[in-house]
Amino acid sequence: MQVPAHFEYERATSVDHALALLAKWGSEARVVAGGHSLIPMMKLRLARPEALVDINDLTELAYVRLDGDVLAVGAMTRHADLLAAPLVGEHYPIFHDAEKVIADPIVRNRGTVGGSLCQADPSEDLSAAFAAVGASAVIRGPAGTRTVPVREFHTGPYETVVAPGELLVEVTVPVKPGGDGSWSASAKLRGTRTVVGSAYEKVERRVGDWAVAAAGAAVWLDGETIRDAGIGLTAVGAAHFHAPEAEEFLRGSPATDASLVEAGRIAAEHCEPVADQRGPADYKRHLAGELTTRALRRAVARASGRA
Repeated sequence: MQVPAHFEYERATSVDHALALLAKWGSEARVVAGGHSLIPMMKLRLARPEALVDINDLTELAYVRLDGDVLAVGAMTRHADLLAAPLVGEHYPIFHDAEKVIADPIVRNRGTVGGSLCQADPSEDLSAAFAAVGASAVIRGPAGTRTVPVREFHTGPYETVVAPGELLVEVTVPVKPGGDGSWSASAKLRGTRTVVGSAYEKVERRVGDWAVAAAGAAVWLDGETIRDAGIGLTAVGAAHFHAPEAEEFLRGSPATDASLVEAGRIAAEHCEPVADQRGPADYKRHLAGELTTRALRRAVARASGRA
């Protein structure tokens, strides 16, 4: 029977209380929210924290709302709630696409947005989706609050910039027109021609599994020209879950199928998949290119009102 090593357990009642508990236990403490990744690792004794700080009572961090020109998602937002949020579908349907293929309803009802990002699994879906749209992570700690681009949030497999004693509290996505991944469908209402479309594509061995490969895309169109683009990749060895070379190629390019195919080729060329139980490296590289192209096609179609 697999059981964790001994650990202490404390339940936080507020963000400040959670930070106090993390300070009390130091670097050997771990935060538990949904627990779908941490608890299995503890049972296998791959993780042996001295203390767990349970933040499930922090409903203050469970929300999806529009704060001015920013779509704000609380770190304790459950996957199911992100999937159901109308604001998400209105501004960035990429998250609805991704949430539909994350695990199963039982896991989505319990797992959290912040937990997924902080687990930093190389095959995790939301990290690629947030990278595609230029999101930022809001981190709170003893020294105050700091904001880090999601593309700089992960420092390696299962590693993030969240330091001991800190807590991820929110993820924000800009929804105002302005370039650098900050355009949105709301631009249509502000008298500009620039509109955004986004989509997520995934191949998995079975429903709810980790990705063999997956790609998310966001495109900001000005007429038939791609004003800006974001591409997120997961499970294919893309540094920081995104494809900057393919994004750079698309900026200023016509929104033609040839451009999207070439972007997929560039994305595949610059990722570094590894062979594992989900497939050989060359197969994953092929998927990276194909799924990037598919996600871009659907994103362009949505921005153009064709999907």
